[in-house]
Amino acid sequence: MSGMSGEPVTGLLMWDEAVTGYDFGPSHPMDPVRLALTMGLVRAFGLDREMEVRAARAAGDSTLRLVHREDYVAAVREVSADPGVADGSYGLGTVDDPAFHGMHEASALIAGQSVAAAEAVWRGEAGHAVNFAGGLHHAMPGGAAGFCVYNDAALAIARLLELGAERVAYVDVDVHHGDGVQTVFWDDPRVLTISLHEHPRTLFPQTGWPEETGGPAAEGSAVNVALPAGTGDEGWLRAFHATVPELLEEFRPQVLVTQHGADTHFEDPLAHLAVSLDAQRAVQEACHRLAHEYAGGRWVALGGGGYAVVDVVPRSWTHLVGIAAHRPVDPLAAVPEAWRDEVYARTRQPAPARMTDGRTPQWQDWEAGYDPADRIDQAVLATRRAVFPLRGLLT
Repeated sequence: MSGMSGEPVTGLLMWDEAVTGYDFGPSHPMDPVRLALTMGLVRAFGLDREMEVRAARAAGDSTLRLVHREDYVAAVREVSADPGVADGSYGLGTVDDPAFHGMHEASALIAGQSVAAAEAVWRGEAGHAVNFAGGLHHAMPGGAAGFCVYNDAALAIARLLELGAERVAYVDVDVHHGDGVQTVFWDDPRVLTISLHEHPRTLFPQTGWPEETGGPAAEGSAVNVALPAGTGDEGWLRAFHATVPELLEEFRPQVLVTQHGADTHFEDPLAHLAVSLDAQRAVQEACHRLAHEYAGGRWVALGGGGYAVVDVVPRSWTHLVGIAAHRPVDPLAAVPEAWRDEVYARTRQPAPARMTDGRTPQWQDWEAGYDPADRIDQAVLATRRAVFPLRGLLT
């Protein structure tokens, strides 16, 4: 459905309160309060009035099977009904992915939001669509992994292909490698997957080496930029701009799907990059611009990781929503007092005061030259040398 006038809406925000049922338990780092607080902050800034807020149905079995094996979906259903039977099979019942009542329903609901977002953008009902509850990029066709049960990002892309898309680009800036999405489309030249992440030597899932460039039928369709632990704003932004725009210009996707895990942040407890909220916002703006430049404005933006659930995630994803709505939030804006009260009521933690970390991210353009002794430049060079020639680009 388009806007009230029948015209396409600029932005679509997928939201159903029930996605907060994706809950691995009180001691798990993926606390669903991050989703509730994000939506609360979106509302506090009035962004829910700037976009069409829509709830989609949970993904059904035929949709889930676009990516996931039938036996795996059956296993998720089984442990969802009785978590006590989970024994680690299919990655269910592990420390990362403990089984919980309603696991299938909550996971399928999140997947349904991402699939519906992709459908709306492809059909021209919306220019941009956001599902910040999504981005569960580690789930594999036959198993759960890394806090992810169903791979909504891969399902959204698979649905786009089913609808007739011939070129879909996926850009993942989560601190962890987007391994599940890469695996699903490893041998499919219609999908270009680009992941910028902390180096696999120092972080789960220990994949995403620059030499991973796609299968025999799709060489050059997987791109991995593995950044050293400690990378901050300047290096992160330099690596992004030294790889992503040139690849998208060559590929010319019909739709751009992006994953915006907030766990690159220097406060995140599970990883080792040192990126600020302001740099995350800069990459969100860049993805928006690249969607307009190379994908006809068709942009599906997803959430992902992020475990500083009060200080970072809600602010980062509220910026994402504002950018997608063409109503960006001023980084210097004060965080609304009502939302700060909500944070304290829910978490007994103090909320941040402003929508910025006080940084003004700068980076040097790759075309100005590089330093072969610099660790960031070494990472970028490794990626460019591995994949650019396969796409007919100069390194």
